[in-house]
Amino acid sequence: MGDGGLIRHWSHQGRLPNFAALMASGSWIELESTARVLHTSAWPTFATGVLPGKHGVYYPYQPKPGYQLARHIEAGQYGTPPFWQLAGQRGVRCLVYDVPETFPETGFQGRAVFDWGTWAWYGVPSSQPASLLKEMRTQFGPYPLGFEAKRLGLRQPDASLLEKRLLRSIEYKCRTLKWLLDRESWDLTAAGFCETHAAGHYLWPAAAKSAEECDARSFEPLLNVYAVLDRALGDLRDGLPSGTTFMVTSGDGLRPNHCGWHLLPQVLERLGYSVTAAGSDAGGPPRSLLGRVKRLLPEGPKRKIADSLPWWLRNRIGTGIQDSETDWSRTRAFCLPTDLEGCIRINLKGREPYGIVEPGGQYEDLCNEIQQKLQELTIPSVGIPATERVWIRNEVFPGDRQEHLPDLMVTWNDNGPITSLGSHRIGLVEGKSPDRRPGTHSPFGFLIAEGRNIPENASGAGHLVDVAPTILNLMGLDAVPVMNGRPLAGLVQRDVPV
Repeated sequence: MGDGGLIRHWSHQGRLPNFAALMASGSWIELESTARVLHTSAWPTFATGVLPGKHGVYYPYQPKPGYQLARHIEAGQYGTPPFWQLAGQRGVRCLVYDVPETFPETGFQGRAVFDWGTWAWYGVPSSQPASLLKEMRTQFGPYPLGFEAKRLGLRQPDASLLEKRLLRSIEYKCRTLKWLLDRESWDLTAAGFCETHAAGHYLWPAAAKSAEECDARSFEPLLNVYAVLDRALGDLRDGLPSGTTFMVTSGDGLRPNHCGWHLLPQVLERLGYSVTAAGSDAGGPPRSLLGRVKRLLPEGPKRKIADSLPWWLRNRIGTGIQDSETDWSRTRAFCLPTDLEGCIRINLKGREPYGIVEPGGQYEDLCNEIQQKLQELTIPSVGIPATERVWIRNEVFPGDRQEHLPDLMVTWNDNGPITSLGSHRIGLVEGKSPDRRPGTHSPFGFLIAEGRNIPENASGAGHLVDVAPTILNLMGLDAVPVMNGRPLAGLVQRDVPV
């Protein structure tokens, strides 16, 4: 989650000299991104060159055919291999370090480190071979951040402590990456500097509305992180052999955290799509003991208890409460875990164990009906539409892995905090978001590239899905037919057929 607007602005001010030099010697490509619909689908899309309907990965907690509620993602979830696996199969010597939301690949002949410093772990810290991470830990010590997204939960880390650790973490990532680069001769290296992800969530100034305000003193902690990243970029770039193609890319950017996902379960209940179990819907006590405790506790103590639990237990308890408090025999649609979009699953026969909605016409009619009613929602305090768009999955992300995605996705009007939603159908629902992070993902990605045959000081546009086939093309390899993307016209080698 590196913000292209901030990078360009600070580069033009002379505060990011290495980014500025890279832009002058190469090309800047604006990238349309799948992050517009599902924000954390960006990294899998980058890695595979296919859209989410084909790779099937978008969040650490996902639906899966055969299960009623979302489960934590597992290795083997991808429907398509990443580009380094494809390159390795064709004899390319590959090094992979901390590319988020990826897992060890069976048969991969290169060297790889996973979830060591990715901020949001989808798996566990590991490497190929297993001895590589042990050796790195022995020589350099542990990754210094000390925070990880799921384990942190909704707690707010001390901003000054987080900033200091992020600066040390970038320096650590640079040292360890140089060490890995020097160990062997590589044809292709993919590495993730994920420190800007945590910085974007927690160091974005709470009062700032856009990147145009980046001259304010409140942006200095975020600038400090980007400045250390800039130095790391220069250090790595200076150590590369002449003629090396060098790329920096991000599938999304930054914006204020103004979302309404936390109110969507109430909306689905008011519209009659989600039905609570007998007793709860009449104002009676929840059926489960945990549900009763949750309802009785004030918000403060409830949040403190939740934050003290291991992430896996917190998830198991939440899933158990949702399962026991839902009348699945009358629920046609329900909410999935999220922290940005609204994600909705249809309770479909043959896919969900308790499914009641018939596939085909009934399913399609229900998706269209929900879409229409959600698009009627407004933010009552300002009288503007609450949703930017309500997306139907099979219209935007077709593919043989689409059943691992939500059926509908709601993107929000982010002009201000959403603490209430209203329409003539639901009346008014209210509530503050439990997510207090001031910053979140925007759908704007970018790529900067320099190297042989890449124009200097140029600009262009493309899609995030085009990055993987572009990398293969620059290696002299053809993109595989399954890829949705195509090599970016301004970057491809002239002597390789597209």
